[in-house]
Amino acid sequence: MAPYHDHRKFCDRFLMLKQEEASLYELVRFMLFSESETKRFIECTEEHKRDFWRRWYIFNSLLLQKLLSWGKIPMVQIGNMIELWLNLLSGNGGFLMLFSNFIKGEVVWPERSSATFTSVLGNIDGRVELDKSIRHDSRKYKTSLAMMASKLSYENEAFVQTIVRDQWNMENLGFYNFWNDFLGQASTQAIMLQDTSYKPNLIVVAFRGTRPFDPVAWGTDVDLSWFELPNVGKVHSGFMKALGLQKDKGWPKEINQLGSDQRQFAYYAIRQRLRDILQKHDGAKFILTGHSLGGALAILFVTVLAMHEEAWLLEKLEGVYTFGQPRVGNKKFGDYMKKLKMYDVKYFRFVYCNDLVPRVPYDDEAIFFEHFAPCIYFNSFYESKVLLEEPNKNYFGLFWEIPKHINAVFELMRGFIIPYIKGEEYEESLLMKMCRVMGLMIPGLSAHLPPDYVNATRLGSLATELPNPTHQHKDSKAEY
Repeated sequence: MAPYHDHRKFCDRFLMLKQEEASLYELVRFMLFSESETKRFIECTEEHKRDFWRRWYIFNSLLLQKLLSWGKIPMVQIGNMIELWLNLLSGNGGFLMLFSNFIKGEVVWPERSSATFTSVLGNIDGRVELDKSIRHDSRKYKTSLAMMASKLSYENEAFVQTIVRDQWNMENLGFYNFWNDFLGQASTQAIMLQDTSYKPNLIVVAFRGTRPFDPVAWGTDVDLSWFELPNVGKVHSGFMKALGLQKDKGWPKEINQLGSDQRQFAYYAIRQRLRDILQKHDGAKFILTGHSLGGALAILFVTVLAMHEEAWLLEKLEGVYTFGQPRVGNKKFGDYMKKLKMYDVKYFRFVYCNDLVPRVPYDDEAIFFEHFAPCIYFNSFYESKVLLEEPNKNYFGLFWEIPKHINAVFELMRGFIIPYIKGEEYEESLLMKMCRVMGLMIPGLSAHLPPDYVNATRLGSLATELPNPTHQHKDSKAEY
């Protein structure tokens, strides 16, 4: 585990939660008694009123991190086993063929690095083709491409290369596993591709989101720790670490990158790659995108570009497209991001229905996290509106409990009906139907998965007005 004192060298104001320093007894004591000793597992430079809700949020964050830490090995093993079985079944033509091949000694064993091996999310939604009905001149083209690239970023390198080259007829620019200086391991995956048929050329940078059985990524998501960046605001510490925050240094404008991709940092490596490519292709633009955690990294990438006054790159940025993105910073951070209108940065934050991830971390004045821009919100009929904030912004609202469960029932039923209405490509896999059943118990869980966002970008109602973070919208529509 990386030492926690490193952040003091680049940050004067922070909140650090250290789950490994707290016992369950201490967490319960902290929850029940505000005067409990917390210096070992809560390090903060600011005085806060020790109200119940602040303790509740921190208690939940620390408890979830501790559970993820305890279950790290079995969680990874279960995920690997599920992926192996799913690919074993698909590679042998189903259960009956697998049994037959086993009897004959002809079982086709999947290789994790092969172009046919798909992730759990890839098995949940097997669609890899771009929607041919959405042409390059369509307002929905970049949104649809961004979502499919975000979905593709969950797959292995050989799979990504095959799809980009053979299915999409685009140029593969890179597959990366970036280093996390604080974890001491590679934790951030991203892909880059170039649509050479789009005029001018369009470069896509897609950050991978949280995989279902990745305890490191889930630990990042639930951690409420933050650092305050001078003149920028308070920003989620885990997202910054994943993007390339440097120990002892924070965000220096330039660093010496090592030769191996395994020791490269996401922000610095991608920024340099973009510089090199855009200089060679006059007029080319790029977009940033990501689903879930990947969406947070995409918008945070823009933040660091602005901090480093990378005006040329920001002018080349065609748009930021995030899907099911969690909150990244506080109100001051939001005000800083709104100033980017000088670069005409277009930010499209898509939220599908009851998706729980855009509603975390908590939007609460004691914890500081909030969205800074309107969202393009889709209901369960894939109808879109631009809203200042997604309904039920903190997810755990008693008023919304019954509507959320009713909607989860509708989504389960819709999964059986939609292919007869919209076509075979919208037929949901058995695994997705199982996730819909789980969604009956935890509404918003299955709503976070890629299928609904893919459907929304393809079936969603067209819109007429561009969402602007500096304007106040109410039930308007947006061009995307």
